[in-house]
Amino acid sequence: MTVTAASPRTAPDVPSESPAQPPESLAQPPVGPENVARALPDADLLHLEHDLPAPERERLRAIQEHLLSVVRPGSTEAWNREELPVELLPGLAELGLGRLALDGSSRLFQNLVHAQIARADLSLSALLGIHNELIVGTLTAFGSEEQKRTWLPGLTQLTQLGAFCLTEPEHGSDIAGGLSTTATRDADGWVLNGSKRWIGLGTVADLALVWARDTADGRIKCFAVDTSLPGYSATKIEHKIGLRIMQNADVELTDLRLPADALLPGAADFGATKDLLRDSRAWVGWQAVGAQQAVFDILREYTLTRVQFGRPIASFQLVQQVLAEVAGNLAASAGLMAQVTRVQDAGEMEMMHAALAKSTATRLARHSAAQARDALGGNGLLSDHGIAKIMADIEAIHTYEGSYHINSLIVARALTGISAFVS
Repeated sequence: MTVTAASPRTAPDVPSESPAQPPESLAQPPVGPENVARALPDADLLHLEHDLPAPERERLRAIQEHLLSVVRPGSTEAWNREELPVELLPGLAELGLGRLALDGSSRLFQNLVHAQIARADLSLSALLGIHNELIVGTLTAFGSEEQKRTWLPGLTQLTQLGAFCLTEPEHGSDIAGGLSTTATRDADGWVLNGSKRWIGLGTVADLALVWARDTADGRIKCFAVDTSLPGYSATKIEHKIGLRIMQNADVELTDLRLPADALLPGAADFGATKDLLRDSRAWVGWQAVGAQQAVFDILREYTLTRVQFGRPIASFQLVQQVLAEVAGNLAASAGLMAQVTRVQDAGEMEMMHAALAKSTATRLARHSAAQARDALGGNGLLSDHGIAKIMADIEAIHTYEGSYHINSLIVARALTGISAFVS
């Protein structure tokens, strides 16, 4: 799918030294009989943005303002309809979110941006995260110069989209050993056959990065596939409870013919994906931080404005306990992910660190969403109030990029030297 850009949105001028201000929709009302408004903490409870240099801090605030004032309210109806709101993409591109992985910004800045996207909408966070980590990242790391010239300009402007085709109907957690899609070399190039499942943007992508096993040497290799070619077909997976904006698909590759140079030269073995998949797993931990910020936003605003028995329900002890617990989970997750980023920057991150971060942060996010949904009572069942949408979306991030239990086993294997996986 080629996205036509709308008129660009100019990022607002935000003084670099002024404190972050939430959008008007998140502004808090006066509390208590004295009717005196107080400044309340932002969802960045540990002030992680203060670790950024001033230009990155200013840029982060501009991105946050757009995400919370435009993307968050604009995503709910699209989520309800299971549609991709393409009208939001030009604004995201204008903020540089299609080339975040290439813009030279710090790792902490990029991670905090991913958290802010998740705070606005987890589906679009999945889209932009996979786009930067696995599509643009794979092409940049492993693609030929011609492949980069062909695809990166459109991808970085979000006028073209990509799909990362790895998971299969019968192979998810065991994909490295069980991948069954084949690539056969002949005199004219390559012929691909096989099936892929849960492929994000599979129905609308212009480019598919397809992982297939070479029938000659048994190695898993990556191929750049123009989705308009005969032999590529995709069917949308419908009726998901979470990430409903992300257009997941079943992809069928039937005698799909590719030229010889469709192979990404740097990805002629599955081992090439090790660092990319490890880093993308850690990125999901930042998604969980952003999701918890959204939970915190919605819970606090609701409990301050919802009046029962003549008082805001935020004044009741049981509700305050939930608020404190949600804040604690958020702070713990943010602190964990900030330290993981330091380990990454030092070049010391292993899969155990990524698995620990992803499994812990998504577990805490899942717990906080359930607590907040309960605090909203019957209104918590409606996507209109946001919490039901986030709660359902968290189920997806708790499961993908290695399910919670698979990641737990990766951590325990590193801790004990004993593998629970059956070879």
